[in-house]
Amino acid sequence: MTDAMLEKARANAAKAGVTNVEFRKGHIEALPVDDASVDAIISNCVINLSPEKDRVYREAHRVLRPGGRLMISDIVLERALPERVLESIDAYIGCVGGASLRAAYFEIIEKAGFREVRVLREARFAQAMDFDDPRLKELMERLDISLDEAKSYGDAVTSVHVFARK
Repeated sequence: MTDAMLEKARANAAKAGVTNVEFRKGHIEALPVDDASVDAIISNCVINLSPEKDRVYREAHRVLRPGGRLMISDIVLERALPERVLESIDAYIGCVGGASLRAAYFEIIEKAGFREVRVLREARFAQAMDFDDPRLKELMERLDISLDEAKSYGDAVTSVHVFARK
């Protein structure tokens, strides 16, 4: 988060009269939080951008109190995508470039020590893609991807909402 984002979050919390939250600036792989000091962690499509997902989940486990909850929304791959797609800045910005294969992703969470790991909701990208969208057509052209190829990639990318407990 940027300083401006932190200021806005603090202002919004104050405006809403919320006093049981705290906003800190840090890196997701090295949280500025004491061991076993957090009740819940939420994340909205950020962890997949980290090249050190194992470290992210170990940190989350470290800072959560026993019984603490993790609720995340993230992107996983159902199968590998071509390197030219994964290495594109567009794929990274779109949260696909940093995504892991589903099995590996959940293995990382479990190896970090989480239990009760479960998917609460999921949706394939293909369900939400508008193949008539000019921006998508421009992206396909930049990456030299056919319509059929793009549709197959949409079936390979899934948005997951995951719950886990320490």
